[in-house]
Amino acid sequence: MDRGTLPLVTALLLAACSFGPTSLAESVHCDLQPVDPQRGEVTYTTSQVSEGCVAHNPNALLEVHVLFLEFPNELAKLELTLQASQQNGTRHREVLLVLVANKSVLLQLQALGIPLHLAYNPKLVICQELWGANHTELPSFTAKSQILDWAATKGPITSAAALEDPSSVLLRLGQALKSPSFCLLEASRDMGRTLEWQPRAPAPVRGCRLEGMAGHKEAHIVRVLPGAGARPRTVTVKVELSCTSRDPDAILILQGPPDVSWLIDANHNMQIWTTGEYSFKIFPEKNIRGFVLPDTPQGLLGEARTLNASVVASFVEIPLASAVSLRDPSCGGGLQTSPAPVPTTPPKESCSPELLMSLIQPKCAHDVMTLILKKDLVEALRCTITGLTFWDPSCKAEDSADQLVLRSTYSSCGMEVTTHVISNEVVVNFPSGLSPLRKKVQCINTDGLSFRLGLYLSPHFLQASSTIELGQQGFVQVGMSPLIPEVVLQLDSCHLDLGPEADTVELIQGRAAKGSCVSMLSPSPEGDLRFSFLLRVYMVPTPTAGTLSCTVALRPRTWSQEVHKTVAMRLSIVSPGPPGKGLVLSTVLGITFGAFLIGALLTAALWYIYSHTRA
Repeated sequence: MDRGTLPLVTALLLAACSFGPTSLAESVHCDLQPVDPQRGEVTYTTSQVSEGCVAHNPNALLEVHVLFLEFPNELAKLELTLQASQQNGTRHREVLLVLVANKSVLLQLQALGIPLHLAYNPKLVICQELWGANHTELPSFTAKSQILDWAATKGPITSAAALEDPSSVLLRLGQALKSPSFCLLEASRDMGRTLEWQPRAPAPVRGCRLEGMAGHKEAHIVRVLPGAGARPRTVTVKVELSCTSRDPDAILILQGPPDVSWLIDANHNMQIWTTGEYSFKIFPEKNIRGFVLPDTPQGLLGEARTLNASVVASFVEIPLASAVSLRDPSCGGGLQTSPAPVPTTPPKESCSPELLMSLIQPKCAHDVMTLILKKDLVEALRCTITGLTFWDPSCKAEDSADQLVLRSTYSSCGMEVTTHVISNEVVVNFPSGLSPLRKKVQCINTDGLSFRLGLYLSPHFLQASSTIELGQQGFVQVGMSPLIPEVVLQLDSCHLDLGPEADTVELIQGRAAKGSCVSMLSPSPEGDLRFSFLLRVYMVPTPTAGTLSCTVALRPRTWSQEVHKTVAMRLSIVSPGPPGKGLVLSTVLGITFGAFLIGALLTAALWYIYSHTRA
């Protein structure tokens, strides 16, 4: 057996052989105190929100989601992921995401393959990447009802939620199948599978020593509180104990509402004591029945005492969650509580180097690299900087009233120039006594790069064409030369413009196929991007020409800055004509091959009849 599975196999045996819980008649003396944060940490992911709603609007052309983000600090960082669902082979409709923040937030957005529109206040929301996403400035509203009314003018609202100091948010699209058709904010709402988020601050952890108990056995207690939207759910519990030489003498007690089961992922053997049912990650199909446990802190401390624990290393109460992570780096090192707080003046928040350097993003145009650092954001981070320079310290930023501007041509300030990539280093200086921060910045030089767009009428991509027939399938190939090893070429969007009197045909949007008549294909051996589309037969008015346009993104492999280029070609569009009019080559070849095949089959049939009747 793999050695990595032995601890959890042993845990299964421990769980199977454990005695049932017994009641504790005597009072438990265990004074819970805050645990030193260096001793352990508990984080969790939940779908519970202070206010929220979910609706199901299957016929809406636009899926609208609204997030109200409340942050205590002047500048925060948020990871926001949009995840599309593909059901019955249908692709997702367009999405409008409305972001409402009370403080400045640095947004890291992941929405690959989703046709996304954003609405936010650009003075508060700083988006590091907006590839494939259109954005609109949010009107200056003060009430949530005003924002919801404005969003409803764009389309029926699918979900809305208020989140307090989130560090990450996962928004799943197309999940609210059994929800009502209207989204009305409710207090203490369970968003189900539509939205899950992780608070920035870990859950407060407490601990205590059980009086009168000898030994070194530790108990870790996680109490999941009841929440809105009672439904069967599985809570994933990950336990990381930093034990190098031995397994700990430890107990894991998990208590939650009756409809909660547990999936445990532990890196060491532990005695398991839970409500409901539980299983282990390596044996998820093996469900083990738990016990009826007290639903009070005092009762759970009594259970730890009954199981001969001498120390409650961690006791934590969290909202109804989908995932819990418990980390204890001490592994049996004894209880270390935090000292009692002494009333003092709150310390000034320190500067966050990570957030400060994330604000430095180069913009490249006309052989010039430019970096802009807004002073109000630097102040919001509690940072004090004395200067901003390139690698060459003589190239300093221009100091204006509200921002620092650092710029240089590609031929000065120590720029490192290769064939198509220009690199430099930005240095952020602080008051004396503090070391400067450095960040590598780069630009793509598109001079000398050529982009090509070709239409083909067969999947073999042998002969390009500038003519396509209504109802015919077209195959498109987009490429760049020469290829740059440090750069990834991505197809951002494509559309077919049929003129002012016809609707534009969207083919690729948000780096994903738009509609069931478009398919993404594997790249060519040379790395050219490919897709196919089927042109509708019936269009009013009938087009005779069009312009096929594609936008590609050049994304360096080692940093996030992108360059977008658009390439286009003119197409002639022909209608399937009446008899006597010329046919396109593929139609002629198809008819010829069909006639040949029918003739061959008839000849074979006649020969068979002749050979069996000539006698």
